[in-house]
Amino acid sequence: LLCFRTSLIRPLIFGLLLQPPVAQLSIITQPNIVLFMADDLGIGDVGCYGNDTIRTPNIDRLAKEGVKLTQHIAAAPLCTPSRAAFLTGRYPLRSGMDAVNNYRVIFWNGGSGGLPPNETTFARILQQQGYSTGLIGKWHQGVNCESRNDHCHHPLKHGFDYFYGMPFTLISDCQPTETPEMDRAFRRKLWFSTQMIGLAILTAALGRLTGLISVSWKTLTCLAGFSLLFFICWFSSYGFVRYWNCIMMRNHEVTEQPMVTDRTTSHILKESISFIERNKHKPFLLFLSFLHSHTPLITTKKFLGRSSHGLYGDNVEEMDWMVGQVLDVIDKEGLKNTTLVYFASDHGGWLERQEGQRQLGGWNGIYRGGKAMGGWEGGIRVPGIFRWPGVLPAGKVIDELTSLMDIYPTVVNLAGGVLPQDRVIDGRDLMPLLQGMVEHSEHEFLFHYCGIHLHAARWHQKDSGAIWKAHYVTPIFRPLGAGACYDRGFCPCFGEGVTHHDPPLLFDLSQDPAEAKPLSADTEPLFDTAIKKIGRAIEEHRRTLTPVPEQLSMYNVVWKPWLQPCCGTFPFCWCDKEGDN
Repeated sequence: LLCFRTSLIRPLIFGLLLQPPVAQLSIITQPNIVLFMADDLGIGDVGCYGNDTIRTPNIDRLAKEGVKLTQHIAAAPLCTPSRAAFLTGRYPLRSGMDAVNNYRVIFWNGGSGGLPPNETTFARILQQQGYSTGLIGKWHQGVNCESRNDHCHHPLKHGFDYFYGMPFTLISDCQPTETPEMDRAFRRKLWFSTQMIGLAILTAALGRLTGLISVSWKTLTCLAGFSLLFFICWFSSYGFVRYWNCIMMRNHEVTEQPMVTDRTTSHILKESISFIERNKHKPFLLFLSFLHSHTPLITTKKFLGRSSHGLYGDNVEEMDWMVGQVLDVIDKEGLKNTTLVYFASDHGGWLERQEGQRQLGGWNGIYRGGKAMGGWEGGIRVPGIFRWPGVLPAGKVIDELTSLMDIYPTVVNLAGGVLPQDRVIDGRDLMPLLQGMVEHSEHEFLFHYCGIHLHAARWHQKDSGAIWKAHYVTPIFRPLGAGACYDRGFCPCFGEGVTHHDPPLLFDLSQDPAEAKPLSADTEPLFDTAIKKIGRAIEEHRRTLTPVPEQLSMYNVVWKPWLQPCCGTFPFCWCDKEGDN
């Protein structure tokens, strides 16, 4: 009998020992989590996604040692709404973080809009699970609501224990040598209006002096006062963009105002490494939100002139080097096998961003469109790479439909947390797909918004492998035949700059990923079936939406001096607490 039992137990133990590493997930509880997010990086800018001229060996190493997603979709084609969806696992429309107007992102640190305090980020849940949580780099989800120090939208109110970086986003205004970028067309109109008003008052005054115009000096004085007030009102904000928006913070404290861009990269890298070293003995979440590769493409001298793609390529290669530095620290501290690493971009590359002959925006490979375009693939299809040695297979490529919103339930479940039950979570846990336990993504449909306007939707017909995508609204590219809105600098979501399609344009992305040849009822037998199926899914999706305050309304977007973060006594806001001053 003893021999019989031994003969049964021995192969059982031997079989358990031979189980592949993927089956050991339950042994590793609460892994460390490092999330890399690039800014404005196109999917075609990375070596492992087909670029053979910009060198990204460290990002490529992640793909070689982990899992690469080829259909990884951002929930919005611009920074603020895409990152809101990433942090909450919900379409930005659900939190009020998509725009009803043309101001589609947070525009000022001194605005009142931002990620609502009642939204639950994955950082907050991981914090409750005992994680040390840090955000280094870009935030762009707002700062204050009603007073300068309420910090209602600040990272520390959304589950991060530590924050170092920009509460806003990098813009060309942050670099004194660059042409101003923020609201450039509107600023020109304000200057022109001020000049016209001043010219009219001067002409009236001269007419009064020469007796050609009968107008009282009191009236002229009032008009001059109005002109001065008008100038002060707009110049107090737009004239000091570098001081109001280009600031660095550590937790609630403003440390640089304006920021010293020459050392920003080294400080962000140093802070990231320091966070890992401080928290290596307990589970940690590090969200390294790069300022690369957003204009003005701040790049250190070490990397200038290194790539064959000018300043943009130099900037991407420097970001890849930063990724490598962080990975080296993870290896050095012996954390590689207990750390899930993720790399992505917040949306597609900015095609229209040019200065003369210089192309300052990214490349989206074969995919049509780019940043700000809510429907076309180039605006929303981004790199997506996961690495976790011993748990995720190395060198695997997954073509299934995934979303940036999926990070939320994935990391919450890994941390042992519970998803909020009082709201819709649009993301899906990716671990079964990444580990090969299931063949298909849980997503059957994804909806693609431009602001609050639904531009497109896709249906993954899993039994056939077809990926049907219907476009209801598309931007009008100019000049004619171009692939972007070069006349505007950004493609609009509504109005005269878009075309409405009825019936919608339909593509099968499994056969035509570049969206080059729209199908029709004459050429595609399943045309009507696909359109009806997607239409019903949109109706069901819209029934799950509930009204919420608009965080990007005109009132919330405008600059309010009483909300402006300031390291001195307002309006005397300038400091350099990181240097010798």
